[in-house]
Amino acid sequence: MAKKTFKGRPILSGDLKGKALVSKKQAFNLTGSYLENMFAGRTDSAPCTDPTNKELYKKDLSGSIICTTQTVGSTFGSGCIMGMNDIGVGPKAYLFSSHIDSISASGLIMDDVWNERRVITIDLLGDEFLEAVKTDDPIAIHEDGTVEVG
Repeated sequence: MAKKTFKGRPILSGDLKGKALVSKKQAFNLTGSYLENMFAGRTDSAPCTDPTNKELYKKDLSGSIICTTQTVGSTFGSGCIMGMNDIGVGPKAYLFSSHIDSISASGLIMDDVWNERRVITIDLLGDEFLEAVKTDDPIAIHEDGTVEVG
């Protein structure tokens, strides 16, 4: 696969390399994906517990780069972001094809400011980004919001 480059808006900037976990067919449900993990006492992995997300169900979300349109779920989703980071199994980055939603924004920004735990977050990467990226693709994120796939 040839490397493709996309430019988004850095919400929480940083440089990172890793592998993509992609939820194209539906928005990523924070509460549905993380709630069981938060109460399981697990600190070595965070399998996606949302059975309606066929793309990510049972895949390990810890240390991942989650690529999606937006996130959904109850307002507790913000707490789920912070809780997963607190036990050490949160993702390293969120990459959104459209605008970041208020649930993710509040949890990610509060965790960054209050707890000094940065999860790199880029939005407005465009539909072409989500069409191009596949689970396990190598991703390089740059401070200026540039994302390279491949």
